[in-house]
Amino acid sequence: MRNNDRVSVMNRKMTCRRKKIYFWAIGLILAGIAAGGFLLFQKNSLKLEEKKQEASVAENIPPVVETAAESFAGTIVQPPKPPPPPVDMNRLKMQGCVADGLLTEYNPDQGEFIGLINRSNCYYLHRAVETWREPPDFQVIEKNMAQIAKPDVVYGMFLAEAISTAADYKNEETGHIFDFGQMCHNDTLNDWGEHTCKPTFSSAEYRDYLEYITHKAIDLGVQSFTFGQIQLQESSMRNYAPQIVKDIRAYAKEKNVDVVIGAQTGNITDAKYLAIFDYIEGGVGIDSNGDVENGPCLSKRGSCWALLWNKAYASKAKNVLLHLDWTGIPSDDLDIFARMSAPGRAATLQNLYGFFKQKNMGFLMPYFGVLYKNNGGCFGPKKRFYSPSDAYSCRDEDAISRILGGS
Repeated sequence: MRNNDRVSVMNRKMTCRRKKIYFWAIGLILAGIAAGGFLLFQKNSLKLEEKKQEASVAENIPPVVETAAESFAGTIVQPPKPPPPPVDMNRLKMQGCVADGLLTEYNPDQGEFIGLINRSNCYYLHRAVETWREPPDFQVIEKNMAQIAKPDVVYGMFLAEAISTAADYKNEETGHIFDFGQMCHNDTLNDWGEHTCKPTFSSAEYRDYLEYITHKAIDLGVQSFTFGQIQLQESSMRNYAPQIVKDIRAYAKEKNVDVVIGAQTGNITDAKYLAIFDYIEGGVGIDSNGDVENGPCLSKRGSCWALLWNKAYASKAKNVLLHLDWTGIPSDDLDIFARMSAPGRAATLQNLYGFFKQKNMGFLMPYFGVLYKNNGGCFGPKKRFYSPSDAYSCRDEDAISRILGGS
């Protein structure tokens, strides 16, 4: 074969090879395009299906109902409690009960105490919030309020003349930790036991503490505030009570809560000072027969233990509330009462209630109080406590219910 012929054959072979390579490359490109299109179609189909499923799920989700506002921090903010009804002072005097520490759990048998109050005819729960030597825990108070099934009761708060200098207590709104040592009258340290003192209104720290706890109590619906032995809390230089009472009333008005404010005023006879309060409050000083005296001071006590129904005090006060006094000594009203027979206790309560009702004064029925540890009479959940509950030995529950029920 000639060289020209060989070249021609080789050229034809190379041309065929190029054509094969060209068609093979075109085929690969077309296959890639087809595969890519298929994958894109599949992806879009999946997205469309997901959207259909999401729409189907969304149709079955119930609408969101907002029950409380939410802060930016994510904390649920509960709506404020509606204000309680106005205080009925006449009913307060006729259906008042000493329920000392009911909401602050002073009673070692708290469940029975709650049940006793729920069964009672009590309208006013005097000293339900107790602050004697212990600042109030408002979470505990609110929890126990929720257990009271009686509608429209009036809760009372006692602003005690005894504080603990060792208390660790914080203003939850400002973060300030109260210094109870700054609240004390001079030379009263340990007057009520170790690490205690008598507070003084002249202390700005004490006034701030009172403002904080009374405002918190009003927020929860507490409507009666009683200052314990106010003569021990006042300053010898000036009277601070007018401004403190004014602050409580102003905050209550702002919150649309009707409040009444009283005090254990002792033998104070200053008409202008007594007029600050909606009521004055004190013990009755019974003897072993359940009888009371009518003079300005109880004769069996050395100093003037005031008998507030005497005209020296009552004529200058808006209202007078009386009760069986207690401090845990054998000569106290409640200790004498607990040593009586059951019929004697029933008669004493009926007589005292009727006697003060005729004077348009209120006698508060005993539902809890402290006794002398070796008193020797009937008692409640422990020997140191009185309770009228039928669950314990005094069993005065029915007698009190009949009196408060008007029968």
